[in-house]
Amino acid sequence: MEKNQFELCLKVLKRLNEQKLLDDIILIGSWCMPFYKEFFSGIKYLSTYKTRDVDFLVPQPRRIKINIDIGALLKDFGFVIGYKGSKGFMRLEHEDLIVEFLSPERGKGTDKPVPLPQLKINAHALRFLDFLAETIIKVKVEDFYVSMPHPATFALHKLIISERRANEEKAEKDRSMAFQLLNALIEKGEDKKIKEVFCSSPIKWQKKIIKVIKETHNKKILEILEVNSEEA
Repeated sequence: MEKNQFELCLKVLKRLNEQKLLDDIILIGSWCMPFYKEFFSGIKYLSTYKTRDVDFLVPQPRRIKINIDIGALLKDFGFVIGYKGSKGFMRLEHEDLIVEFLSPERGKGTDKPVPLPQLKINAHALRFLDFLAETIIKVKVEDFYVSMPHPATFALHKLIISERRANEEKAEKDRSMAFQLLNALIEKGEDKKIKEVFCSSPIKWQKKIIKVIKETHNKKILEILEVNSEEA
């Protein structure tokens, strides 16, 4: 099924690119992992992390100027509109993939869907997603480009949310992805970028990150962040 998943994900990205929608959304989640291969060209990097969930961040929902019926756009691939939870969060469901749109939760937050009338769908608002949108890279996928969080941002975000997970299996997966990327960044000589992204985050988030790094005994990363055993 993995080959089918990857080919279907590519088809979805191509279709969104044809409609110019990739200019307004960011690919986040574990599907970034295989596509980071382009960023890490020249060093040893192999990732098989993929799930059914293909998540797109919509950082500024009101700025989307294109009017597209997402459900109709992907219908011929076999996607149908589905609903999650009692609040009516919408997503596109296929036996191989689930496409979902997410939006940063701001202020006091909300448990209601964020309307995306331009796309005839809604988004799920979640905390910490603003962080992913702060440092974006453009990764070439075949003959077009996809916006993704910088791997340092992605990795540190994974450490933040792993600390909040009730499900230990999911928390371990988050940590595994994070440290794979952080170690690849170190090999690529991007130590300063890791520290830069870390220092740009709120102090509360930094403490969450340090807590996870200490618990997993990643001294090399602590040294990069210049955190000693008495700090944080």
